[in-house]
Amino acid sequence: MQITEVKVFPAKENGRLKAYATIVFDNSFIIRDLKIIEGNKGHFVSMPSRRRKDGTFRDIVHPLNSETRQAIEDSVIKEYHNSVESV
Repeated sequence: MQITEVKVFPAKENGRLKAYATIVFDNSFIIRDLKIIEGNKGHFVSMPSRRRKDGTFRDIVHPLNSETRQAIEDSVIKEYHNSVESV
């Protein structure tokens, strides 16, 4: 599966949440509402999640291996940096 499109949308607030992202695989599968968060060691990508009845959060979608997670994170962070530089 190849990442064929990444779109980044800046967050409106000025906290740790920097942007939202949408990613498309093989021009046929889309994942929306990934979050780009500024952490202590740099930016990272948080998967879309839903709050459970007990107040905890659970990812709705997530990669099943570290290689796929790294590919997603690299693509999204790269596009985020490109969008910040172009402003």
